[in-house]
Amino acid sequence: MIKLIMHGCNGKMGQVISRLLQNDEEACLVAGIDARDDGHNPYPVFTDIKECNVEADALIDFSAAPAVDALLDYCVEKKLPCVLCTTGLSEEQLKKVKEASGQVAILKSANMSLGINLLLKLLKEASEVLVKAGFDVEIVEKHHNQKVDAPSGTALALADSINEEFDNSFEYVFDRSKERKKRSDKEIGISAVRGGTIVGDHDVIFAGEDEVITFSHTAYSKAIFAKGAIQAGKFLKGKPAGMYDMSDVIDAVNA
Repeated sequence: MIKLIMHGCNGKMGQVISRLLQNDEEACLVAGIDARDDGHNPYPVFTDIKECNVEADALIDFSAAPAVDALLDYCVEKKLPCVLCTTGLSEEQLKKVKEASGQVAILKSANMSLGINLLLKLLKEASEVLVKAGFDVEIVEKHHNQKVDAPSGTALALADSINEEFDNSFEYVFDRSKERKKRSDKEIGISAVRGGTIVGDHDVIFAGEDEVITFSHTAYSKAIFAKGAIQAGKFLKGKPAGMYDMSDVIDAVNA
């Protein structure tokens, strides 16, 4: 049985993962970490990560950016592989993630769903044809009204998948209200919508002359992200230090 720790166990994603693992035959939660705890979880919960002394094979993180620094320090100290799902990290934190990966296995993904990770690959192929043909690229992401960071980490990952095909020559534009000028052909527009209970909706728009092609992904439940995170946690058991992503998990499943 693969032993996992849930960082952010009392958040929405932490609770979804907790419920799914109750019926998992390959993995289980042996501890949780969260700033608050009311004792309802069937495993011990630590409100201070430094106090967690439970041995595990990997840790899954769905928390908030301010908690990530202490998390990375803990995983490096314990040599505990980490599935890092928290978005909205600063440049300094991203640098710290890279440094930590030199000492422990870290799987970082802006989105844990199989569909999104397949979309990342499809966009690389599509952009090779469409961008070179003069199509403009715009990304619109929609999430529930409780999400605090914008744009979503997934939207940025989708933009990056296209930008990387062109030596990162595109500029990301998040707000067009500050300047009155014609759109550049070297930019990717990224817009964020917050409202209701939208789980996650991403549209990548390739707008050309007299035609528009849109790649869309809609998440109807947080379970798709939870299942991917659990699969990633299982994958990381025993892995050497380094940076991993969901493509490594997908390749391992299909091997």
